[in-house]
Amino acid sequence: MIEATSAGAILFRDTRGRREYLLLKSRPGDWEFPKGGIEGEEELQQTAIREVTEEAGIEDFRLLDGFRQDYDYVFEANGNTIHKTVHLFVAKSFEASAELSKEHRDMQWRDYEQAINTITQDGPREILRDAHEFLDEHFDEGEDGETADGDTESLSDEPTAPDDESRTSDDIESVGQRVGESDDE
Repeated sequence: MIEATSAGAILFRDTRGRREYLLLKSRPGDWEFPKGGIEGEEELQQTAIREVTEEAGIEDFRLLDGFRQDYDYVFEANGNTIHKTVHLFVAKSFEASAELSKEHRDMQWRDYEQAINTITQDGPREILRDAHEFLDEHFDEGEDGETADGDTESLSDEPTAPDDESRTSDDIESVGQRVGESDDE
């Protein structure tokens, strides 16, 4: 059996006070999140950032620290059995629209209920439930930029991988700069 690893992001945007999630329809017909295989020496977060940009055409977004979950599945390809593990982060989009890549048939921004009912695989559906709850508890941004737990959202200078053992649910901060933001801003 061949082992494979992918990373991606549950990308959301706020539209008129309503959170919407981006779903992509793959060529086989499954609705999923932007994700793909690790290239070279990439870390999981780097892969997730690259895949959001490549598959959704979104460049102005931010991965949120404190959330990473994975699911796995087995499939056949070219006569090989492949066991794939997919790591998903949560990312906030600062762009209103997305652009369909050649890898997908369709894309839609969906509110939570629509997204849960559209996703075709159990693993991503369960992770969306957890991500939605995580955002409700820790990242409902008010107009002043405060999170639901009263902390002001902040940027760290260096991206860091979530450390599940040392991080508490109160330690919610962004990972690195907004992806579409330059150092001059």
